[in-house]
Amino acid sequence: MTDDITPADAENAADAVSGPAVDVARAIEAILMVADDPQSIVSLGTALGVPVKQIKAAVAELVADYDGANGGVQRGFELREVAGGWRIYVRAEFDHVVTDFVLTQNPTRLSPAALETLAVIAYKQPITRGQISSIRAVNVDGVVRTLVSRGLITEVTTDVETGAVLYGTTDLLLTQLGINSLEEMPAIAPLLPDGEEGFDADA
Repeated sequence: MTDDITPADAENAADAVSGPAVDVARAIEAILMVADDPQSIVSLGTALGVPVKQIKAAVAELVADYDGANGGVQRGFELREVAGGWRIYVRAEFDHVVTDFVLTQNPTRLSPAALETLAVIAYKQPITRGQISSIRAVNVDGVVRTLVSRGLITEVTTDVETGAVLYGTTDLLLTQLGINSLEEMPAIAPLLPDGEEGFDADA
């Protein structure tokens, strides 16, 4: 008896190494649920090890699914292409519901970390999460998500060179502070214990 390996044996071995097949559409959905920034087709393909053509088809499938195509139920969220990538957003007709929930039904206090991050954004806007993290020397992904959900900051635009989302404060923050414009905020330098240049030397 010989131990010759047939093509079928090789294929089965490859499947065993790579693990079970992944539902690409569901995998993309899972990634987008935790991603802070829009994800491009290429980045999704790289993350999943799947050809771009297959990623495009899966994204189109999710868009149709969320929109209630083929007799399905339209979801309260949608998959939208923004800033060269794809991201899950609340469907426009439910904005008021989410806003009411965030601002009135879930009125927990901001943590010190959230307040510090909000201050950085208020004084340095527009600013990316990476720049905020550099200033605070900690990861701010979760805090930024909290501030966005509270309606205190929003995505203003994207950096033309890196594609990173730039954040700024909203009118709600002005209302909470009781001021009419950001110009009414106190100068930052006197509030810092060790500098006159603001948050950093380039301020």
